[in-house]
Amino acid sequence: MHLANFQSLLGIALILAACWAFSENRSAFPWKMAIGAILTQIVLVVALFGVPLIRSGVAGVGVAIDGLSMSTQAGVAFVFGFLAGTPGQPYPLTNPGALFVFGFRVLPIILVVCALAALLWHWKILKWITQGFGVVFQRTMGLRGPTALAVAATVFMGQVEGPIVIRAYLEKLSRSELFMLIAVGMACVSGSTMVAYATILRDVLPNAAAHVLTASIISAPAGVLLARVLIPRNPLTETAEDVAGTEKEKAYDSSIDAIIKGTGDGLQIVLNVGATLIVFVALVAIVNAILGVIPPIGGAPVSVERILGYIFAPVAWCLGIAWNEALRAGELLGVKLVLTEFTAFIRLGAIPVEELSERTRIIMTYALCGFANIASIGINVAGYSVLAPDRRAEVISLATKAMLCGFFATCMTAAVVGAMPDALFNLG
Repeated sequence: MHLANFQSLLGIALILAACWAFSENRSAFPWKMAIGAILTQIVLVVALFGVPLIRSGVAGVGVAIDGLSMSTQAGVAFVFGFLAGTPGQPYPLTNPGALFVFGFRVLPIILVVCALAALLWHWKILKWITQGFGVVFQRTMGLRGPTALAVAATVFMGQVEGPIVIRAYLEKLSRSELFMLIAVGMACVSGSTMVAYATILRDVLPNAAAHVLTASIISAPAGVLLARVLIPRNPLTETAEDVAGTEKEKAYDSSIDAIIKGTGDGLQIVLNVGATLIVFVALVAIVNAILGVIPPIGGAPVSVERILGYIFAPVAWCLGIAWNEALRAGELLGVKLVLTEFTAFIRLGAIPVEELSERTRIIMTYALCGFANIASIGINVAGYSVLAPDRRAEVISLATKAMLCGFFATCMTAAVVGAMPDALFNLG
């Protein structure tokens, strides 16, 4: 093992120690779950990247995403013409790279994936996959059936959409389970955003789609573990209960109805993502303008990004990133927490290949792949206010803590990946 691998192991230990220090019951540390969660992450990473047959299958995800991206662009070009970046611009090109417009190249993919997800759910394919993962979480993490199903659904559907499958059961969840669902939702991403992130990174990170997919799946056990550490399970309030009869799933009248409703849901996500990015980037620009009155420090102007970089650089180092790249990686972590992970992925994808090592890009992909950001606090409060209105005040009291839990869950996932042998990812 190299020094960087030991850095990652230290990072895992520090994250667990920090969550234990702020636990509501330090004497109830779930040792068995901690061992099981980390082993589950390791086994999944080794299987997905170390077993040739599975690795080939996961690599095929990248091919599928490329095909999905090209198909989406055909629809975008039909509606927006040359503005979509397709050939046929009515003017000479001096900067072809400027044709990559986020609003035309990434956001439309969310629409298409949401429509496909609704169709796959109507055909019961996505439902079977979700239930399969639910059984895995139930058996390996000791979760009750409904909670395990909701955690599994969150991995594919998103932080608010996932709990819908057990909407009728949400009022019965213990405080620990409710906190865990919110935290896991912030530790993972939805299927639609997975594809978007892979699209952003595909030119700077080999096998980007496989890493993004793996990141969202293996962050779920980390989210469950850290949530249980912060707010331990109370056996008296969590009795075994089967999932049967607790589901209130999305229903579609036909395949066409699924596509139309899925597109409508996707439109809401696209509008939310686009509006959030505009507002948060604008707010940071305002703050940077104010900080501009401060004289340059170290030959560079003072900015929110630089401040966040210095704050989170030690965290990035603990994930297994070399110190000479830790400042830039720390900046991305801070941007993810303050400006959303979309902004962080865009900035990661914009860093030239020669300016950041592949190992750092891989680790940061896992660290950034989660919804843990300030905007998600409002999204969860709004979502759960509809799903479980009687628990709105409780959700408000838990949301900020859940965001930090989700943030450290993705960091823990990144540290686990950083502790793995470089050869597993074909790194030199």
